[in-house]
Amino acid sequence: MPHPKRKISKTRRDKRRTHYKAVVSTIIVCSNCGAPVLYHRVCSECGFYKGRLTIEKAATA
Repeated sequence: MPHPKRKISKTRRDKRRTHYKAVVSTIIVCSNCGAPVLYHRVCSECGFYKGRLTIEKAATA
């Protein structure tokens, strides 16, 4: 395995590790059916996004 020629400082190492963000995704309520939906996603229950039908859902019997 290759060995580094110079030691990487703690500051430089930590800068590289800052891009990870442990945050919970934003959940909103669907404006059409009221189901919880991830932000900027089509509702999996009714198929609506921003008040428009984007995916036709089959009627469940």
